[in-house]
Amino acid sequence: MTYQEAVEKINSLLVFGSKPGLERVAELVERIGSPDKRLRFVHIAGTNGKGSTCALLANTLKYAGYKTGMFISPYVLEFRERFQINGEMIPENRLASVVEEIFPVVEAMKQEGKIITEFELVLAAALQWYAQEQCDVVVLETGLGGRFDATNIINTPLASVITSVSLDHTAILGDTYRKIAFEKCGIIKEGGVTVAYSPQQEGVTELIADIAAQRHNRFIPADTRACTVHETGLDGSHFTFVHSALDGGSIDIRIPLIGEHQIHNAATALYTIIALREQGMHISDAAVQEGFKTVFFPARLEKLRSRPIVLLDGAHNPGGAEALRKAITENLGGKKIIAVTGMLADKDVESVLRLLAPLFDRIITLTPDNPRAMTAQELSQRISRSGTPAQSEEDFYTAYQNACLTAGNDGAVVIFGSLYLASDMRRVITEHDMDKTV
Repeated sequence: MTYQEAVEKINSLLVFGSKPGLERVAELVERIGSPDKRLRFVHIAGTNGKGSTCALLANTLKYAGYKTGMFISPYVLEFRERFQINGEMIPENRLASVVEEIFPVVEAMKQEGKIITEFELVLAAALQWYAQEQCDVVVLETGLGGRFDATNIINTPLASVITSVSLDHTAILGDTYRKIAFEKCGIIKEGGVTVAYSPQQEGVTELIADIAAQRHNRFIPADTRACTVHETGLDGSHFTFVHSALDGGSIDIRIPLIGEHQIHNAATALYTIIALREQGMHISDAAVQEGFKTVFFPARLEKLRSRPIVLLDGAHNPGGAEALRKAITENLGGKKIIAVTGMLADKDVESVLRLLAPLFDRIITLTPDNPRAMTAQELSQRISRSGTPAQSEEDFYTAYQNACLTAGNDGAVVIFGSLYLASDMRRVITEHDMDKTV
């Protein structure tokens, strides 16, 4: 089986299962030899910040000398980005061989009326690869929710991490913060350690703490009062983190990730690292500093150009939009700002636009490459009704060129919305933009 054939096999499966539950994926993973039982995990759920927190933890564990797997969803750069060990994507031939090994089991289960979804196969393939490569630890990001997410087949992890909870996938997870948080808390297993992002929406931290207590977990809120911020801007943030478990009681941290919310994500990762240390993992302060300083995570307020400033962000729900709004307000004040956006129709488009549209001088809309996409024309009409000038465009690079020309060298271009849009726009910019300097 070639790499392309393996991807086609994966894409041929249902995106969502015919009925909820973990029984099918648990059986699939058991039939291929229970690779999950040979691995240790840090399990991460939440609405926003999961990927950044995963990247900070995985990069730090790599610098601490641990062979570290990282499983993320969705991808931005390419499909193989979902499977990584020590920052390197799975080789094409290895993905092909693992899928070739597992797919007959998927087909056999189908004959028995047990339908495996795309995400379940991807997870099984990742677990098999991590086990074959004898990873010391895997940083495992949930796909959707937590309680019924396929990743939740694992036993009690080294740490269960709940990042920022916002309103997203409300038709599946619930229409309140507490309902969504309850689903995320499904990853909290008996007798473990739970770390939670702070601050959360009202009542969310208390709910996480209650569920952690019910399952006899030690609960650790990621209190950002331990962080003294020295500098923050378009090159990232510099802060001091104070904690008695650190060498000398404090550590100087620099992260290239932009935005105040990334300091909160960093604090969540730092408290998780302390929890791992307390369980016997050797993670030096120097490994933490290097892991945080060199972390890379695309399309999360990523700066792609300086003149004009070009920022790419996958903000597509109210929580992500609020974080982006703060970053724009703090870093782009007084500049002419042109936005490029595209959204999926099943997202809370109105809330995102209410938060972000007033910040821009003009918005150019595109149709993301996804069957659930809202058309550029409809999105443009919605924005125009709110009072911000908007125009639809068909071609991604034309939209980018027009945005840069309209903003001028002293202005800014902010690309936000669906991660499907972010993936395609990032490719367009890096392949065609003559100004590669940032």
